[in-house]
Amino acid sequence: MCLCVTLVVGMVSAVNLAIPSLSAGSLHPSAAAVLWVVDGYVAVFACLVVPAGAVADRMGRKGVLLTGLALFTLGCVLAAAAPDVGVLIAGRMLSGVGAAAVLPTTLALMVTGAPDGRRSHLIALWAAMTGLAAVLGNVGGGAAIQSGSWRSLFLYAAPLAVVALLLAALVAPAPPRLTRPVGPVSALLLTLGFLALLFAIVSGPEQGWGSAQVLGAFAAAVLLLTLWTVHELHEEHPLLDPRLLAGPAVRAGAVGMVSVFLGMFGLFYLNGQYLQYVKGYSALGAGVRLLPMAAALLLAPRCATALRHLLRGRTVISLGLLVLAGGLCTVSQVGPDTPYPVYALGAGLTAAGCGLATPLLSETLMSALPPDRAGLGSGLQSLTRELGSALGVALTGTLITAGFTARLPAVLRGPGAPTTVAAAESRTGPELHRAVITAFTDSLSTSMLVLAGLVLAAGALVLIWLPVESHGRT
Repeated sequence: MCLCVTLVVGMVSAVNLAIPSLSAGSLHPSAAAVLWVVDGYVAVFACLVVPAGAVADRMGRKGVLLTGLALFTLGCVLAAAAPDVGVLIAGRMLSGVGAAAVLPTTLALMVTGAPDGRRSHLIALWAAMTGLAAVLGNVGGGAAIQSGSWRSLFLYAAPLAVVALLLAALVAPAPPRLTRPVGPVSALLLTLGFLALLFAIVSGPEQGWGSAQVLGAFAAAVLLLTLWTVHELHEEHPLLDPRLLAGPAVRAGAVGMVSVFLGMFGLFYLNGQYLQYVKGYSALGAGVRLLPMAAALLLAPRCATALRHLLRGRTVISLGLLVLAGGLCTVSQVGPDTPYPVYALGAGLTAAGCGLATPLLSETLMSALPPDRAGLGSGLQSLTRELGSALGVALTGTLITAGFTARLPAVLRGPGAPTTVAAAESRTGPELHRAVITAFTDSLSTSMLVLAGLVLAAGALVLIWLPVESHGRT
């Protein structure tokens, strides 16, 4: 089960290190296409993780896990052999469908039949793997890309997924199914609505924010998400009841989780590009230099637990959000000549803030729900984490593209202007390398400051909604 978690979560971060190789490769993707390669997986993963968990409960968790691993593998093979960027994006989305089927079933199967004392240990192990997998994805992805090209990432992932599938088929239990029916309408409306929203955000810089295409996508997103809300409110057994958000504490936990992962994965999207384009490290070298984030992600939750005995929960959450925003602001100060330790400090602070805030935001959300709705609470946590990740990637990529194209040297502007560093450098000589890199780092600075502002604004809402504590405890 831990191998399964590492594969599907690690692929979220690993693909970011492939961006320079992909951008300079034979497919020649635009900045918007690169964003879809990264975010297509995360968006589908996010929207289907709750429905997939419900389907697993009703149709058999082991069968859904094996099906998910098969789809994940097929998506990796399709991506590795993609003749054009459209097929690559389709492969990534197919893998995202598989990942959504895998993640919720791994925890359920790990704890099936386990005694109470063992269950808490297994849940802690699973939670640790979801955090560690993101960093393992950086190092493993960097190593795979270093040995070949961006295609190597998917070529190496496919056989690992087959091994996981075979092991799961041999050792995973087959618990009884529930008899409650599963409706596909909710999952379809949520997925299409969120994809329309991402399409509008990603297409804005290239198509124009006032274009019919972008405005139509925003309108479609509003319509589809409204229909999803109405549908769920009228369902006898909704997959994710919107009324959950009526409680201030649940709302605080959900918005906090979205903001934390928005900031974290916005930075993840840029890590590989900055370290490879600007600092000149290899893909593996970039992955290794992200290990400070791993240390922060592992240690910060333990610090949060210790601080919880000394401070109010809302104080620890506030501290985590401030540290995360401070990390993003630190990264915003980097330029072409910034020493690596400064970047490592900013990245480490961002990860530490995530590690400090996430456990208590999760506790806040879950403790606000009655025990009979714990399953829905777990699903809401998964949804908010992945939606925050997808929005962070989309927003950061959009800001980078808009800022980069606006700051390019005059000779590179105009119709058909390059939207990626690789495309810009392929059209000019070494004399303009510095100008291209500076355009990228300046747009990076702006995007990080915007993310930091959003995290702080969301943090203010979280503090307003958090319940007042008594006797130092929630």
